[in-house]
Amino acid sequence: MSAKVVEILSSEELRRTLTRLASQIIERTRDLSGLVLIGIYTRGVSLAELLARQIEVLEGISVAVGALDITFYRDDLDQIGLRTPAKTDIPFDLTGKTVVLIDDVIFKGRTIRAALNAVNEYGRPEVIRLAVLVDRGHRELPIHPDFIGKQLPTAKEEVVKVYLQDCDGRDAVELISALGTQD
Repeated sequence: MSAKVVEILSSEELRRTLTRLASQIIERTRDLSGLVLIGIYTRGVSLAELLARQIEVLEGISVAVGALDITFYRDDLDQIGLRTPAKTDIPFDLTGKTVVLIDDVIFKGRTIRAALNAVNEYGRPEVIRLAVLVDRGHRELPIHPDFIGKQLPTAKEEVVKVYLQDCDGRDAVELISALGTQD
């Protein structure tokens, strides 16, 4: 069985999408000095750093960025198998802050549920918002992103793969579908 790969966002489209997301975050945040971006490992961390740089370009304000590993907060470890946790790096108190959780793809919503539980260990934010690069639907929990780069209806068996320069050596978003054999 082979796979069909369709490019959803090119490098240039990804750059424009991140600029739009940064602008939307700026518009919805009353006080940028209280803004904190928390990326969810792995690609959410890179996206948070990219968004922070873009916000600094647009507004001239440096935004604090943290990295969150949710491994021990997941409710599906028995299904996803063993994984080596990354190091959560949130070197500041989140109390009273506007926290924007950043992830690459939202699917069932379970990663975000786990992230919300993990964030509570670092203070009580004034508000928590969610920014995702791709929303592919199929939610199992009542979680909806505040900022969406690309709405992409998918079949459950399809895979959305995000590639970022920092992690993968290139920028792109692809939709991967399995192809059956033809008679």
